[in-house]
Amino acid sequence: MLNLEVKISAKEEAYPIYIEQDKIENLKSKIAKHLRGNKVLVVISEKVEKLYGKLLGFSKEEKFVLKDGEKEKNFNNYKKILEKAFEMKLTRKDAIIAIGGGVAGDIAGFAAATYMRGIDYIQVPTTLLACVDSSVGGKTAIDTSFGKNLIGSFYQPKAVFINLNFLKTLDERQFKTGLGEVVKYIFIEKSCFCKEELNFSNFINENTEKILSRNLNTLEILIESCIKLKIAVVEQDEKELGLRKILNFGHTLGHAIEKITNYKKYTHGEAVVEGIRFAFKLAEKRGLIDKNYRFFADDILKKFYFRQITKLPENKLLEAMKMDKKSADGKIIFILPIDYSIVKEVSLNSDEIF
Repeated sequence: MLNLEVKISAKEEAYPIYIEQDKIENLKSKIAKHLRGNKVLVVISEKVEKLYGKLLGFSKEEKFVLKDGEKEKNFNNYKKILEKAFEMKLTRKDAIIAIGGGVAGDIAGFAAATYMRGIDYIQVPTTLLACVDSSVGGKTAIDTSFGKNLIGSFYQPKAVFINLNFLKTLDERQFKTGLGEVVKYIFIEKSCFCKEELNFSNFINENTEKILSRNLNTLEILIESCIKLKIAVVEQDEKELGLRKILNFGHTLGHAIEKITNYKKYTHGEAVVEGIRFAFKLAEKRGLIDKNYRFFADDILKKFYFRQITKLPENKLLEAMKMDKKSADGKIIFILPIDYSIVKEVSLNSDEIF
């Protein structure tokens, strides 16, 4: 078992991230060691409940089963989770446990952050995307008709349990959407200022086939590397006031793609990959990088056979990007590459983008 730690500030206790390949039925007893109270509300993905509900061992009365899909991260389900917590008479010593992908983790975390002004919560990510991204760092949120993650909070979990066995049953498209967030770290690694030299680009290039075949030992190193880079960023900037913005590489256009296609046509990772491609084109057009680096990026993305996105109306994309929570003073903010594994924030007017 790998054990990483996240320490946001001297005032807050560090919390652990466990990465392991142990039996899923052993998870409940491990989680119990991090609980202060006697009651838990388990917000669990519908797919995960069907596949692993019995193995996980939580009672029907403890569970809120959340349907799958980004559209489920809404006000109505947020309200239902809170109502379930009240019905169970959860106290401030009790906890909410999120078991599933990013949707389950985000909405359960936001419910935990706001129920009685904050109770403990534990993350059990079951998708590659959630393992390398949303389960770590304390971003919790729900979506609105105006855009993604516009209502939320920064609220750190008490622990994160990453069990690689969940990834065995992840469908191919969802596995690839996780790889969309993974490749992001290749292009931002040096800007993360991680104390450890990970050479993530080399690792990805040397282990592409093992990654695609889901070799668990390789995926363990992959996830560990991504999390180390994210921890390095989050510990320096929890609330995205500066450095943490680099984690949005590929997301400005990516979120806009998701929004104008109603979160149905493309997965998050597919949209982010398109956002990465666009960021490289935009950076080359503005003279921030040369064509060789863009070709290098294209070659890496081709290795994973990401789904191509059809051309979308530029006016609709611009409107969606203007509503992005990272936009400011009428300008749209992009994270753009400026050198190998180095990025920076760039504010652009609408007429400078396409």
